[in-house]
Amino acid sequence: MTVALPDRGGCLWWRDGAGLVGRGRAVEIPIGTGGGRAHDAWIALQDSLGTDSVAFGSFTFDPDVAGSVLFVPEEVERITALPALPDRNGVDRPRFAGARIDEVHWMEEVARAVEAVRSTDLSKVVLARDEVLWSRAPFSEREVALRLARAFPGCYTFLCDGLVGATPELLVRRKGREVESVVLAGTARRGADAEEDAAAAATMRSSPKERDEHSLAVGSVVQALRAVCRQIEVEAEPHLLRLPNVQHLATRVTAELDDASVSVLDLLDVLHPTAAVGGVPRGAALDRIRAAEGDLRGRYAGPVGWIDRNGDGEWGIALRCALLMGDRARLFAGAGIVEGSLPEEELEETRLKFRAMEGALGL
Repeated sequence: MTVALPDRGGCLWWRDGAGLVGRGRAVEIPIGTGGGRAHDAWIALQDSLGTDSVAFGSFTFDPDVAGSVLFVPEEVERITALPALPDRNGVDRPRFAGARIDEVHWMEEVARAVEAVRSTDLSKVVLARDEVLWSRAPFSEREVALRLARAFPGCYTFLCDGLVGATPELLVRRKGREVESVVLAGTARRGADAEEDAAAAATMRSSPKERDEHSLAVGSVVQALRAVCRQIEVEAEPHLLRLPNVQHLATRVTAELDDASVSVLDLLDVLHPTAAVGGVPRGAALDRIRAAEGDLRGRYAGPVGWIDRNGDGEWGIALRCALLMGDRARLFAGAGIVEGSLPEEELEETRLKFRAMEGALGL
């Protein structure tokens, strides 16, 4: 079976041997800012769309920032295989080209955030930074997506409007009344061998700082779902999610919708941003992020995924990702700041997270 992945302008959603690929754009759905930015526009199109229509989307982290996209491709195919990677012999290696926030300044922002946690009602805030890579030849969206899918089969590999990544975090899945979310917070490096790996995981599990950070993230999801769901069930203890470069504490949350007309886009408005990428309380955390980062994030850490005509769909949080712009690639990584956070350790965490995309881009 030959699967044609688009190189530019297409979209992909892939995990564990199955996914969706979209080619072209049949309908662009206008997305405003603020709450409810996507659902009403999607519903208004239903009568003019086919019964099998699927829309792909990638939304800005900050609902008040423009730049979200939602569109129906001209063609959508369900796939169970990916094409082989092309030979990269002779391709120029990309080079580091700079960052909006340098490392020293970012650590200063972390220190200020820790002080805010100590002295205000802020319990957690996630701070992000970026790095830009340059290459002599344009980056291939297709090749980067394929490399990520093969390197991180258990993650959700996505490609949407130039944003490509492999996120381990399922923000929300809706299938009928069934709702599922997988919350990640707490990060440790992978060890050089099984013994070192287990030791790093044990240290993370026993760390009050990591446990508190994870508990805040799970609590924010549960609290948000209570507004629209019943029978909310939470794993008693977080499990380990091991990726090639890092390992995380992860908790699965399931629930049942009170109202079957609530779509997956409605759930995005309820859930996003969770404490895993924003903070607690949400308003204070967003204010701190805006002051520290400006409009740095764009669609990084925002919802990315798809919705069908029934209102079902899967949406992840756009993590481990890069925005490809011809011969430029802009990468993003963040870290959760709580009481006890050390700027140098949080900086190292972002360096670990950058490695996934740096490898996929050939650095």
